[in-house]
Amino acid sequence: MGHFVCVGFLFGESVETGSRIGRIDRFRPVDSGSSTPGVFCGSCAKIGFMNRLVIIDGHAIMHRAFHALPPLTTSKGQAVNAVYGFVSMLLRVLEELKPSHLLVVFDTPKPTFRNKLSKDYQAKRPETDKNLVPQFELAHKVVTEMGITHLEKDGFEADDVIGTISQRTKNREQRTEVIIITGDRDLLQLVDEKIRVYLPVKGLSQSKLFGEKEVEEKLGVTPSQVVDLKALIGDSSDNYPGVSGIGPKTAVNLLHSFGSFEGIYKHLAEIKSQTTKDRLMSGKKNGELSKKLATIACDVPIDFNLDNCKLASFDTPQARWLFEELEFKSLIPRLSGGMKNHEVRIKNKNKEEDNIQQVTLF
Repeated sequence: MGHFVCVGFLFGESVETGSRIGRIDRFRPVDSGSSTPGVFCGSCAKIGFMNRLVIIDGHAIMHRAFHALPPLTTSKGQAVNAVYGFVSMLLRVLEELKPSHLLVVFDTPKPTFRNKLSKDYQAKRPETDKNLVPQFELAHKVVTEMGITHLEKDGFEADDVIGTISQRTKNREQRTEVIIITGDRDLLQLVDEKIRVYLPVKGLSQSKLFGEKEVEEKLGVTPSQVVDLKALIGDSSDNYPGVSGIGPKTAVNLLHSFGSFEGIYKHLAEIKSQTTKDRLMSGKKNGELSKKLATIACDVPIDFNLDNCKLASFDTPQARWLFEELEFKSLIPRLSGGMKNHEVRIKNKNKEEDNIQQVTLF
C-alpha cells in the first residue's frame, strides 16, 4: 500500500532548528451520557470509550522520518535520523493521545499475496535508501527494549495486520476505540464509528484525525467506498491501473449513483455517457484486479491479545542503555512520561474542554 514519503508529517521539533512542523487536532471529551469519555472528531457521533488503542504504522512513519529529518549519525557514523524521528513520534503520541494500549506494526521484506496477484504491484517504486535499510532493524530493537508490543506477518503488509487488529478490537472490545497513526491513505477504508486514522492534510505541517465525515469530505466517498474508488482510478504509487480513462470526478459521481464498483457494472445501461460505458467495459478486468489489490485484508492469521498492549513504563535500564548508545540523550527524560500521561487521561476523563485545540504531535 502507498507510503507518502518526503513529507514532514508528524514531527514537531526539528533536531537542528527546534522549529515546530507538525500539528494535530486535540481530542475533546464529550458527554456521552455515561461515566466514560467520548472522542470529538469533527461532527462525529458521541461515543463512550473506556480504552484507546493506538496503532503505529512503523514502516510508514520510519519512511516519513527519514525523508523529513536531516541526515543524523552517531559519533560512530551510524545513521539514526529515521529511528530518532520514529521514537520522538512515539513518545509524543503518549503525551498527546494518552492511549491505554499501544501497538507498533511493521512490514516484512518478503513478498505479499498482492505480489502473487500482480507481478507489477509496486514494481516502479525506487529502491529503499541504503541509509534507511539498517534503521528498520534498529527500530525493532528500540521497540523491543522499550517493552512495546510489535507485530508483523510474512505474506501480508502492515496495512493488513493493522486492519485485522482494528477489526478484532472493534468486534471484541466494545469500549475500546482505535486510532491509527500512518501516512497511508489506503487505511481510510477502515474508518468507522470506532476506528480513526491520522493523516497529513495541509502542506507539510498539519495532520488531522479522520472519522467518517472527514473521509467523505476529503475523498467524496464514504470509507466503505474507498476501495471502489481505487478500483476505478487506480494507484500510481502501488502501480495498479484502475479503469483507464476514469478519473476521480467521474468515479465519485458513479459511486454516488450506483454505490459500489459492482453496482456500477450492474447498471451500465443507465449510464448516459457512451464514452464512460465503453471505458468501463474495456477496463473491467483491470478494475477488478485493482480492487483486490486495494482492499486491506482483515483476516490475517495472527495472534493478538489486547492485554499484551497495555501501556507500561518505557523507562527501563535496557531502553536507557540503548538511547545512550544511539546518542538520543534529549529523549531519555521523556521515557518516564508514558504512564504519567495515561494516568492524567484517566483522572480527567470526565472533564470537558471548552475548545478544540491545535497541538504539536512531535
